[in-house]
Amino acid sequence: MEGIYAIWQRDITKFFRDRARLIGSFSMPILFLLIFGGGMSGTMEGLIGMGGEGMADDFNYVSFIFPGIVAMTLLMTSVFSSLSVIEDKNFGYMKEILVSPISRVNIAIGKMLGAATVATIQGIMLFLLIPLIGLSYPFISLIQVLPVMFLLACALSSFGLLIASLLKSTQGFQLIVQILVMPMIFLSGALFPVNNMPAWMDVIVKINPVTYGVDVMKKIMVDVESLSPMVQEAMGLNLSVFGRTVTIFEEILFIILFTVILILLATVSFRRANA
Repeated sequence: MEGIYAIWQRDITKFFRDRARLIGSFSMPILFLLIFGGGMSGTMEGLIGMGGEGMADDFNYVSFIFPGIVAMTLLMTSVFSSLSVIEDKNFGYMKEILVSPISRVNIAIGKMLGAATVATIQGIMLFLLIPLIGLSYPFISLIQVLPVMFLLACALSSFGLLIASLLKSTQGFQLIVQILVMPMIFLSGALFPVNNMPAWMDVIVKINPVTYGVDVMKKIMVDVESLSPMVQEAMGLNLSVFGRTVTIFEEILFIILFTVILILLATVSFRRANA
């Protein structure tokens, strides 16, 4: 536990000392919020309204994508925080950790928790935008969504950690991550419904951990029960796998299994790096 805490503390300290990183990480989520929220809200609400009179009265597109924007922040921060693994390799810090008595599992867990904590903090900071963009969520919903945010951040941090453990250059890491991150965002339901995708694309949607994290966050933050069934169907708020609607418990279980598997793979990678 001391080893995990030391690694976690180091990453948290680096985060708060890097103000440029703290501020710059909000640029992409806010840009997407402005573009999709401001540019597409009228179009999407208009399409929903075409389903019947009053259909769009109980639907706010910005409230629909805000949980997705938070998930996008978690994804980008979690994955790119793992870049520190490659930097630590280049500066020799990782070699010192690998030859220490700390187990490889604890190293992976410490790095994962550090990146996940940083991502969760930045996701929480986005809540400050809620009153500024005219949204309103129940306070209890914001509290309930915090564990889900941290769990999703752990899953995405383990994903970034595995990639970083396999690479030796920051340029290679950034290239691969850029290729993977954008499809994970767009094929998760964060910004638009993904319930009518082609079959091959639907497979990617269903194995994407962000899909389940976004769906859980929307179910907690957005009052889905108050929306009409047609609105829920149009916006893909009833995620189904093999024709069966998945529950929040099943979605959380998937995220946990995804995290455990990738942490174990990252541990194996760390062992090979020290071999």
